[in-house]
Amino acid sequence: MSLTDALIALLITGLVLYAIYDDAILPRRKGPTRLRVALRRRHKIDSAIFIVLLLILLWNNISNQGPQLTTTLLMVLIFMAIWLFWIRSPKLLMKSEGLFFASVWIDYRRIQGMNLSEDGILVMQLEQRRLLIAVQQLDDLEKIYHTLVEAR
Repeated sequence: MSLTDALIALLITGLVLYAIYDDAILPRRKGPTRLRVALRRRHKIDSAIFIVLLLILLWNNISNQGPQLTTTLLMVLIFMAIWLFWIRSPKLLMKSEGLFFASVWIDYRRIQGMNLSEDGILVMQLEQRRLLIAVQQLDDLEKIYHTLVEAR
């Protein structure tokens, strides 16, 4: 196995571990999930560029009769990238004591203020940063509000 194959396998392993953590472990952490809200995807262009670059690498490997292992690993990596960036949707998990946003735990006590922008993005002000929560359906904003009111 070459260094390239080892790095691709390591990247695939990392993506699989993240997917397992995000889909299976995260909903069970910090108690039962009170509300799960689907969020809008961001960085679509970045992920499309990444997939196109992987396809170029795959095409180059096939046209130069590269190792079969590299071809297989690149195809698996392309599948993982499509699944993580285009098929799977990001989510907001609200628990009784806080919420998970982008796989990061945020305690409700850290929220200092909330605003709603004109385009339907919920802005939560923390101590030193803002969270921009873009939901897929605007009705979910009301559910988030009711869950926050019940938690406090």
